[in-house]
Amino acid sequence: MKFMFAIVTLCHGGAQRMLAEITNGLSDRGHEVTIVMPEQGVIEYEIRSHVVRVPGLDLLAHHFPEADILVSNFYTTVQPVQEASEQGKGLHIRLALCYEPPFLDDNQSSFPSYHLTQNLLVLSDWQQDLIQLLHGVKGEIVPIGVSPFFYNMNIRSHFEGPLQITAILRRIENNFSWHREQHYLVAEMDRVLDKHPDIIINLICPPNEFAESQWLQNLRDTGKYRVLTPADDVELRYHYNHTDIFVSSGTYDAGSLPGLEAMRCGAALATVYSGGNREYGRHERNCLMSYRYENRLADDVNRLIEEEELRLRLSAAGEKASYHYVWEKSIEAFERAVQLILARSPLHR
Repeated sequence: MKFMFAIVTLCHGGAQRMLAEITNGLSDRGHEVTIVMPEQGVIEYEIRSHVVRVPGLDLLAHHFPEADILVSNFYTTVQPVQEASEQGKGLHIRLALCYEPPFLDDNQSSFPSYHLTQNLLVLSDWQQDLIQLLHGVKGEIVPIGVSPFFYNMNIRSHFEGPLQITAILRRIENNFSWHREQHYLVAEMDRVLDKHPDIIINLICPPNEFAESQWLQNLRDTGKYRVLTPADDVELRYHYNHTDIFVSSGTYDAGSLPGLEAMRCGAALATVYSGGNREYGRHERNCLMSYRYENRLADDVNRLIEEEELRLRLSAAGEKASYHYVWEKSIEAFERAVQLILARSPLHR
């Protein structure tokens, strides 16, 4: 089957990782996959599909080749892909890796983009329910996964020293990351340091974002945190495997992939409920999860620091649970969803 994916960027991030894994997985299964990107689009993942660069910053209908399936994702790609579909270039399916209207600017454009096609793929029950409630469109679920490259290397016992707490931070400039509640995260980590001053707190951020963000650089300059900028998955896996407690403060996420990757690598997870992380996170069973209004994140981290048996029990349960989420299952779910959509499409009956 021929697929065309309209993709703005493949920089480091959970949504972009999923696009990379889905397109690579389809290519590996023998499908013909073409990715159409702006000439300035960044690629920071290994891509095994055919990439076509087009001039300018915007993707337009005439940029897209004919295919059996035309896949849009971010709201800016939906209109041009729908136009290409209406021109007879292929069936339009949207892979919604987030629900943009509540947390991004330009919601007067992103909200109606969900009215352009009923052919929708989503990442979680939470996202499915949200979009169906607001738009009447029920998406098929394609869950997130974790690469077998990420695993517990069992190296924590080889290193002496204080426990290590790790969180991922992104740039806050232009309010792009407000839903990650990063000021809250930093404040909660300060509360942890007040009680446990010997703890090491690692803040992971993409190298390019760190170079561009004065806020991230200022955090480094306080000397309270160790800022890490892994260049690739080898370094990221290494940092996950040195992490005793992984912390996530995001309140709005369709999938919440980093928490799952950290669990796979053997870290205990303390997290704020974000919607999508309810797919794999179970409070007191494989993580500690709180609602944002409870202001309990630091308390949960301190509890994991002080209660070793709880920390080890949750990390073992979280690691086990993470193996239900592998990219092979995601690719299979994607293929099944496409066949269901094709079966109900009047153009393909």
